[in-house]
Amino acid sequence: MRFGYWMPVFGGWLRNVTDEGMTIEWPYIRALARESEQHGFELTLIAELNLNDIKGHRAPSLDCWTLAPAVAAVTGKLELMLAVRPNYHSPSLTAKALSTLDTIAPGRLSLNVVSSWWKDEAAQYGAPFDVHDARYARTDEWLEVVSRLLREETVTHAGALYHLEGAVLEPKPSRIPAVYMGGESPKAKEVIAARADAYVMHGDAPDVIAGKVADMNARRARAGRAPLVFGLSGYVICRDTEAEAQAELDRILNIRSSPQAYASYQDFVEGSQLESRVSLEEYSVSNRGLRSGLIGTPDQIIGRLRAYEQAGVGLMLLQFSPQREEMARFGREVISRYRAS
Repeated sequence: MRFGYWMPVFGGWLRNVTDEGMTIEWPYIRALARESEQHGFELTLIAELNLNDIKGHRAPSLDCWTLAPAVAAVTGKLELMLAVRPNYHSPSLTAKALSTLDTIAPGRLSLNVVSSWWKDEAAQYGAPFDVHDARYARTDEWLEVVSRLLREETVTHAGALYHLEGAVLEPKPSRIPAVYMGGESPKAKEVIAARADAYVMHGDAPDVIAGKVADMNARRARAGRAPLVFGLSGYVICRDTEAEAQAELDRILNIRSSPQAYASYQDFVEGSQLESRVSLEEYSVSNRGLRSGLIGTPDQIIGRLRAYEQAGVGLMLLQFSPQREEMARFGREVISRYRAS
């Protein structure tokens, strides 16, 4: 099992807690990235959203592709998984950026390709926005162009969306970046089976994840490609006792601590057909992080991680709050013991 984490480009992960003891300032991000290597983390996912969908649209949000070279320059081993949304980025210029970043962090780059879902953000930023299947058609062609540019000496491409005439990309990267993708629709899974190297899932129980792994493995086999790597997102609450972990869970689920958050939650529930408790958990922490069940003592969390490993998961993408302190605890009490056992 490899351990990765979400870079806190939004200043936190909790919608009901205003001050998480975290910041988006560079000294904090720099220290966190450097320390993460010492704690046993091997990868960081740097997300890409121009608006902050956790703390509110007027809250700050860092740009992935500006932050990435700075993180690359102050780390030595950390894999940088850079999120990219094809409707915001030219495939040829993305390939050029990757080839340049590889000179800073040779062999340490990968891509999290996201078929953009946020219509309002696209409208604000003047980006094209495609309906669902068209988003994946764009992603499919976008990945074809990027892949060819990173591998081939000269590329001519005439597609539905992109046109290149004798394009040359130098230098070539020392290693072709792996492509991580997520998605649950039939069209998403079709593109992932054909184009991706890894499938990243939101949290669910280990038996549910095992079913998703089996389904994607079958799709991958039909596509005639090598087996996928499987990743899983999760939010961690690690404490000395179950009671302490439950107290922290209750704190972050307290929707009434923020009138603004409570009003937003009411809108969320009214527009949802989910059961109320599940809705609260999914609203309170980003990316459905609580559904992974990484809450409890170190031994309980290690047991849960073993169950995910048995289900076929090879990478955990984790969130913490406050991030530096909790990543240090997790490295000391979970990662080191997990690898030793």
